[in-house]
Amino acid sequence: MHLKIALLAGDGIGPEVIEQAVKVSKAVAKKYNHNIEWTHALMGASAINSVGHPYPKETHEICLKSDAVLFGAIGDPKFDNDPSAKIRPEQGLLEMRKKLGLFANVRPTFTFPSLLDKSPLKRERIEGTDLIFLRELTGGIYFGDRGRKDNGNTAFDTCTYSRNEIKRLAIKGFEIAMKRSKKLCCVDKANVLESSRLWRETVQDLEKSYPKVDVSYEFVDAVAMRLVQWPNSYDVLITENLFGDILTDEASVISGSMGLMPSASLGLKNALYEPIHGSFPEAAGLGIANPLGTILSAAMMFEMSFNMKKEGEEIRNAVNWSLKEGKVTQDLTEKGSKGLSTSEVGDYLAGLIK
Repeated sequence: MHLKIALLAGDGIGPEVIEQAVKVSKAVAKKYNHNIEWTHALMGASAINSVGHPYPKETHEICLKSDAVLFGAIGDPKFDNDPSAKIRPEQGLLEMRKKLGLFANVRPTFTFPSLLDKSPLKRERIEGTDLIFLRELTGGIYFGDRGRKDNGNTAFDTCTYSRNEIKRLAIKGFEIAMKRSKKLCCVDKANVLESSRLWRETVQDLEKSYPKVDVSYEFVDAVAMRLVQWPNSYDVLITENLFGDILTDEASVISGSMGLMPSASLGLKNALYEPIHGSFPEAAGLGIANPLGTILSAAMMFEMSFNMKKEGEEIRNAVNWSLKEGKVTQDLTEKGSKGLSTSEVGDYLAGLIK
């Protein structure tokens, strides 16, 4: 099969971890007789520095013409430390999500048997955790009206949602729940926010179409607490943009390292796959970045965009073996141990698959 994949390395450690995902993807493609056409494109701070825009028109066209997009990371301290900056790398990510219609961010959180004791939470609390967050990506406070008034002394950001925006995300959640344990939790703040009340109403209206799914409704603050108490009590959770942004980062540490978790952003026609970690600029070029989140994102890409279950499983099996054997970067080793370099981990996994 011929696969067309857009490659957006981005900033910081992005190029290094993307390189390892490409190595592993090539190994899987060769084993299963697929041909991958990779097309590189600029994104983020690197795009601003090159062409003055974080999501250039050329990059958008490449994404539209591809079967899937594999993305590294975004962000640069040069922009983070300049409150007056008019253009920021993160604006490119928001623009890409909007233009490609990537409305559903799928963020799994699961544990690895060999890493249970590396989590900041007790083993008995996290063992068996296997949950998925669906975060709405193109609405809410990140895209609402914002500004300053009173000579700049008062600022406002507006959270706006339409019923249709909520419905399409919720349907994805119900569909995923039907393939898993048939449990769905709607996370909101309906006791305070009008937008949350619309979320709850919309999901309640959909319940009759999915009678086999057990639906619960919880306030975001309660979920934030329960995620560190009983994360294995959840299966599929759906929520709005801001709540999802915060809760998924909280959930990511359950596994023991943010560098381990993959994600997918789905639209009606396009899909993007990326690790959940940031650009970690302090580690750029040092060869210490953990590439496993990006590599597992590639596994999600094979499964979700190309329906290649065996290929995705092949990658995950290789990752689990590398963790078991301690063939990992420094962040996952015992204190004082050096570990493998970013590139060595990619070579090891590609070798296992071959």
